[in-house]
Amino acid sequence: MAPKTIAFFPEAAFGPALNSVGIAQAVEALGHRAVFLSDPGFVEVYEGYGFEAHPVNLSEPMPAEQMAKFWEDFINGHIPNFRKSPYDQIDNYVKDCWTAIVDSAKWAEKDLPGVLERIQPDLICVDNVILFPAIKRFGKPWVRIISCSENEIEDDAIPPHLSGCAENDHEGHARFRAHFNDVIRPIHDDFNAFLSACGEAPYPLGQFFEASPYMNLLLYPEAVKFHRAHPLPPAQFQYLEGCVRQEKPYDVPVFKAHNDKPLLYISFGSLGSGDVDLLKRIIDTVGRLPYRALVNVGGYKEQYDSVPDNVIIDSWFPQPSVIPQVDAVIHHGGNNSFTECLYFGKPAIIMPYVWDGHDNATRVQETGHGFSMPRYDWSDADLAEKLAACVGDPAMKARLAATGASMRAASGPAKAAAILDTLVKGEVFHG
Repeated sequence: MAPKTIAFFPEAAFGPALNSVGIAQAVEALGHRAVFLSDPGFVEVYEGYGFEAHPVNLSEPMPAEQMAKFWEDFINGHIPNFRKSPYDQIDNYVKDCWTAIVDSAKWAEKDLPGVLERIQPDLICVDNVILFPAIKRFGKPWVRIISCSENEIEDDAIPPHLSGCAENDHEGHARFRAHFNDVIRPIHDDFNAFLSACGEAPYPLGQFFEASPYMNLLLYPEAVKFHRAHPLPPAQFQYLEGCVRQEKPYDVPVFKAHNDKPLLYISFGSLGSGDVDLLKRIIDTVGRLPYRALVNVGGYKEQYDSVPDNVIIDSWFPQPSVIPQVDAVIHHGGNNSFTECLYFGKPAIIMPYVWDGHDNATRVQETGHGFSMPRYDWSDADLAEKLAACVGDPAMKARLAATGASMRAASGPAKAAAILDTLVKGEVFHG
């Protein structure tokens, strides 16, 4: 059979983008052609991994550097809101995000039909939180990839997406859902009007996407899955146990101090690194503890004029090559960091600030794979205590070792590629 063309359309964020890269690498290993539909600012990311990428405007056209600065400014402008609870973020960060996301769907509809017509994909994979009508209406099978928390697919028995609620806090679930729907209603009405204009049926309040009738791939690991009232049918939903991409090797440098001590990796992602004051505080604390630390400071390296001898900073690290070599990770709860720590069996301290970082922070602690910590309201003693537990708790180490071994054995990218191979051949996946 001639190679088929499989198109990937991830959200314009490094988490979904790099997850799709992992799957695309496995798809090409099976002999198919993987291409990317991309926000213009991410075209070079996919090309850097050797993939063909086709720009799709998700906002008013602007130079790539300006687009990157737009999202950087958007996140940095919300730093005061990172001190608020997930519930209180609904009125500001979450509301502003959904407004921008709906606008992105409207903009995509201008470009997508023409781009799809040129590429002629045999299968389309979408990793986003919103429907792009052109993909559903193109006439080819489409797959939804869910790289965020699995609670993006709702169930009455589990916490609502973005809430950070404990699994059994049903009163909190109801409170969050009610406030979310109240705040989001005007934005949702606007989106439903757009769907109607595209010939699509409206969605129920609070819903901006639907499950694909063909297949839905969830990156969430088995060890941290929620207990659903209605389990997802395997013929339509498959868990991938993460999709860790291949990265270039990383050699840990020699530290000027504590070179024989446990190694930490600290990263708040490409956008979270704008919270310079917080990272400086963590660096200062770790500088007085018996550890070494690699710290991702993003594009703000010049603002760090004094770094302890047991800390090395850089603007970027090949994370999947770094995490296997460390003893513990401090991160923001993004799904890549969350699943990569579990995949390599490394304990994490999650200091969430937005989106599903709140859900992942709660879940890592509920399942005994690490700790949730408030982003700002902590003491040096709090951090020292949790780091000591991360590197010294034998029960946590055993749990993480088992989770990591299970995830690595599952080989998420290869499993995803095999499922996509079945679908692109016109066959039905039976779960």
